[in-house]
Amino acid sequence: MQAAPVRATAIPTFSTALRAVESLLMSSGQRTARRNAWTSVLEDRRRAKDRVEAQRVIESVASARP
Repeated sequence: MQAAPVRATAIPTFSTALRAVESLLMSSGQRTARRNAWTSVLEDRRRAKDRVEAQRVIESVASARP
């Protein structure tokens, strides 16, 4: 009895498959715009997180004063 052959190639992830479908359906300009928009969303989230952290620091310093 022989063992099943080992697959040499990796199974693509969902995001890889989604990018492949996206590349078939959208022109390169639309793909670039979509990626730029997502990068902007991530940057906005990072800035919002930084703002919240700065506000916490300011409030803790203000409440520590007599």
